[in-house]
Amino acid sequence: MKTRFVVLAIVASALMLGPALAMTEAELAKACKADVAKLCPKVPMGGGKILECLNSHKGDLTTACQEALAAEAAKAPAAGAPPAKQ
Repeated sequence: MKTRFVVLAIVASALMLGPALAMTEAELAKACKADVAKLCPKVPMGGGKILECLNSHKGDLTTACQEALAAEAAKAPAAGAPPAKQ
């Protein structure tokens, strides 16, 4: 039951960010559902704590979750990168 709540919370957060991100976030939640339940069951939601937990267990993640996290990281701007020109 708690896992469903975590997945629903991730999807709800994605929907608030916009339709373009929603599908990616939903795919990430689906791909990492079992990993979150196994590796991060007591991690509180919010502030990117679940993503931090998953990233700290990269060697233990399923292939699907590893790929979803890599895709998510690829679309995020690099830390310290200058803002994109508009």
